[in-house]
Amino acid sequence: MLYVFIRVMIGSIFLVSGVGKLISPYQNFLYVIQAYQVLPSWGEVLTAQIFPWIELIVGVFVFLGLWTSWSVRAALVLFGIFVVVVGQALIRHLPLESCGCFGGWIHFKPQTVIVLDSISLLLTFLLLRSLVLTKKFSLDSYFD
Repeated sequence: MLYVFIRVMIGSIFLVSGVGKLISPYQNFLYVIQAYQVLPSWGEVLTAQIFPWIELIVGVFVFLGLWTSWSVRAALVLFGIFVVVVGQALIRHLPLESCGCFGGWIHFKPQTVIVLDSISLLLTFLLLRSLVLTKKFSLDSYFD
């Protein structure tokens, strides 16, 4: 049951994050991406337009336990990206007041979000290591 709770929690994080960005103009998220100073300008625009949809889709799939193996892997990759991007911003002392992770809904300082993302990364890795338990009460288990 613990694995189901973790799966639903991880899925919810991506759902809230994706929806939070999608209900705002993409320029709001673009501004956040630009503040991290990682991508070229064309990559920033593309990421601002596509990334919230990726988060939403991964969130739905992880939450429901659909294609669990692949969706949990995608969540693991996304959390890895988050840790690297926020980590480099902290190392470079970029003047970020909020991580911009959840659009305008929830605001975390980068120092807080790197801890939360690291914990989420570890929990997602735990889900991947125990896919049989992760798939309990999932759409995958229903269709199998």
